[in-house]
Amino acid sequence: MDMLVTPHWLLQQLSLSNNVCIFDCRFSLADPDAGQQAYNQQHIPGAIYADLERDLSGPVVSGETGRHPLPDASRLNDRLKAWGINQDSTVVVYDQQDSSQAVRLWWLLTWLGKTQVAILDGGFQAWLDAGLPTTVELPSKAPGNFVGQPDSSMWVSTDEVLQQLSQPKWCLVDARAAIRYSGEQEPIDPIAGHIPGALNLPFQENLTAAGCFLPKHQLAERFKILSVKEITDLVCYCGSGVTACHNIFAMELAGIGRPRLYPGSWSEWVASSSRPIAVVQSK
Repeated sequence: MDMLVTPHWLLQQLSLSNNVCIFDCRFSLADPDAGQQAYNQQHIPGAIYADLERDLSGPVVSGETGRHPLPDASRLNDRLKAWGINQDSTVVVYDQQDSSQAVRLWWLLTWLGKTQVAILDGGFQAWLDAGLPTTVELPSKAPGNFVGQPDSSMWVSTDEVLQQLSQPKWCLVDARAAIRYSGEQEPIDPIAGHIPGALNLPFQENLTAAGCFLPKHQLAERFKILSVKEITDLVCYCGSGVTACHNIFAMELAGIGRPRLYPGSWSEWVASSSRPIAVVQSK
């Protein structure tokens, strides 16, 4: 199936199949309860709410992990089955508009081997703009039979990043806003800057003004800077391993392959003062 789907495609699937699983991933770092509250007020019929911190992240260990560690694969698999996902289910994920949260669940499902998973392009806002129905009803799902197998090759540890920093074939891509990457401002984590050698490709630039992904040819042009013969290993990171998945999704959509994820990202990198940081010197 396509990696991106439209609201009308999803509406049609809901009328044709009872094996479509929809997940609402709306979440706000500024107000962790806002996503659940928004879901309670209205959501796409049949959608289940998946909370970034309660459902899609593991426990935070101060001084060791980033802000959103990967969840335990076994625990996540149990949650997915409880949510009604089957081996042959079609899964569609969405958030408010820009897919910055939905990409987390897309990546986790892919990590567990789920291939029939897509993002609703433009998110819940696109659904509303299309004038499609919403509900406050909570779906009732029978337990599913999905059994995922995590693919450890899809992500890298902090130790591996540290070991590979000086390798010319290794390329880190930072998805955060330029002002955070440069070290001028850091609104969330205790230290500003970036991992030495990383390129800055903010995830917001994967999108149109309406919050949809750019056409594939435009994404390919955006990531042209990465088409260097010497680079054989692309690794994406951000503040806590969430919006890095946006660049991973966009790169795959553009046809340049799937980079690996550094899930600990900047928040784990700076948990120890022993790791090097870089800033952009102002002119």
